[in-house]
Amino acid sequence: MPLSERTYTAVVLEDPEGRWELHQGKLLEKPLMSSAHSDVMMDLGVQLANQLDRSRFRVRVNSSRLRRLDVTYFIPDVMVVPADIPIRDRNDPSVLEVFDEPVPFLAEVWSPSTGQYDIESKLPEYRSRGDLEIWRIHPFDRTVNAWRRQIDGSYVELNFDSGLVQLAALPEVWIDLDLLLA
Repeated sequence: MPLSERTYTAVVLEDPEGRWELHQGKLLEKPLMSSAHSDVMMDLGVQLANQLDRSRFRVRVNSSRLRRLDVTYFIPDVMVVPADIPIRDRNDPSVLEVFDEPVPFLAEVWSPSTGQYDIESKLPEYRSRGDLEIWRIHPFDRTVNAWRRQIDGSYVELNFDSGLVQLAALPEVWIDLDLLLA
């Protein structure tokens, strides 16, 4: 039997140290990650935060949730949220920060424990949500797979391994892959 949204929220609030996700009604905990994984997440978050206007965008690293319908909640490793998307009950600690709206950018960092799950479960859901630019970063292969939403709703896939990469959905932002994947 799928877990309800109400039960999921209760689990998350009772275990604030856990990183609980819900995929099609099934409760899953994000495992602990390697230091390389954590470094890439934080370095990407810093590069984004240093280039984005805080009055227009918020950067989230392994904290906020994206929802699709009421049976799927994911915690991307890194995401950018427009500041004009309202945050429900921002000062209430019993309310999760959850976004239903498509975001301009999000990234998942590959790890042995979640790599297949990200490809098979999370990335298709992000595309179904309509998120504009989706990255899968592989810190050990030193590669980035990027999916960019097109006007017709389809996605084009691009692959990068070095240099400066301009984000399509946030053209004022350039990510230094040589620094990120060092």
